[in-house]
Amino acid sequence: MQALLKEYNTKRGKTFEDILDLHHRFECIHPFQDGNGRVGRLLMFKECLASGHVPFIITDELKMFYYRGLQHWPHIKGYLMDTCLTAQDHYKGLLNYFRIQY
Repeated sequence: MQALLKEYNTKRGKTFEDILDLHHRFECIHPFQDGNGRVGRLLMFKECLASGHVPFIITDELKMFYYRGLQHWPHIKGYLMDTCLTAQDHYKGLLNYFRIQY
């Protein structure tokens, strides 16, 4: 964990892909079996806010796509990226509805 966080924290201007990569690597260290899934998604939410990206929530409708994306992240980044961008679009819809600027 220390090496992962040290490498991540040296990055300037973290991209959305950087955040997803951190999440994937975090989940590889602490997989869902130990109840860590919520912690990893909360970490993504926090990092989106800290980096100026609109955060998102993985809903039940997206859960299976999210699992597939995590599984294939090392060689097909698009699955997780597209799923998280879809979740982000849903979150933007809520922000727009409540007239919250992002």
